Amino acid sequence: MSNQTYSGQKEILHSKRANIYYLEHCRVMVKGGRVVFLTPTDDENQYWNIPIANTTVVLLGTGTSLTQAAVRMLCGAGVMLGFSGGGGTPLLAATEIEWLSPQSEYRPTEYLQSWMSFWFDAQKRLNIARFLQTKRLAFLDHVWSKDKELRRYDFSLNDFELEKSLKRCQQDIGNSPDVTQLLQSEARLTKALYKFAANRTNTAEFVRSHEPEELDLANQFLNHGNYLAYGLAATCLWVLGIPHGFAVMHGKTRRGALVFDVADLIKDAIVLPLAFIAAEQGAKEQEFRQMCLQGFTQHEALDFMFDVVKEAAQLGESLS
Repeated sequence: MSNQTYSGQKEILHSKRANIYYLEHCRVMVKGGRVVFLTPTDDENQYWNIPIANTTVVLLGTGTSLTQAAVRMLCGAGVMLGFSGGGGTPLLAATEIEWLSPQSEYRPTEYLQSWMSFWFDAQKRLNIARFLQTKRLAFLDHVWSKDKELRRYDFSLNDFELEKSLKRCQQDIGNSPDVTQLLQSEARLTKALYKFAANRTNTAEFVRSHEPEELDLANQFLNHGNYLAYGLAATCLWVLGIPHGFAVMHGKTRRGALVFDVADLIKDAIVLPLAFIAAEQGAKEQEFRQMCLQGFTQHEALDFMFDVVKEAAQLGESLS
């Protein structure tokens, strides 16, 4: 999936890119043929380079602006753009549902055609939804069994109550007669993971909340980390040429829900535990974001997304 950047230099495969940026109180512009962000100070203006060929997502928070020339170069490098509120949430800009995606008439059609071969059949969509949930559990096991930082906080699937929740979820994946019940099973497991993570990080009173006035550090980090995962998912789908509206699970209430379906593959395994760990450490937002990016890179989260979505498309086509 490599391509040429706007400058004509060879770009890095999207699945191998390392950077996600959240910027605030700055101006994104082009200077000396490079995309930079400008942070004015009392003494002088400071310019910081954005290595666009190695970047997947740029989130623009409070007090940001960008020039047309910067957008042209970012899109030429295949970088996903999103205007957001403070702290990276919520997303405000919407052309490709949530993301300002690079415009190109030459996106691949192979995976879209495979996706559409099954998507209009409810039973086949359910089969692919089950497949994604199975992969989600496999990735959770993979990450939690080998990540040193998580093991240091005793994040292990060898917990009696958690094992019961996982076993029930695995059974539900195979037995759910429709997507609604599959979503309920997913929600139950995530709730169990919240409880487990809260106990491991001495935040036993944790209650999941999305209300701004009720957000403790763990909730803030969960929201922010989830949007980083959404950015990776949006990048994956854009590269493969699959529109965000063709969801297999969340599509009844969210028009761009395939992003959420794909992001769910990695959120519980990486974002959830790191949000609780960072909250216990009293980490700053930037420190937490760096923890997430390190986790994404270490466990090849974007590679995993690409592999699963490709496999899902091919599996769906074989059901036809």
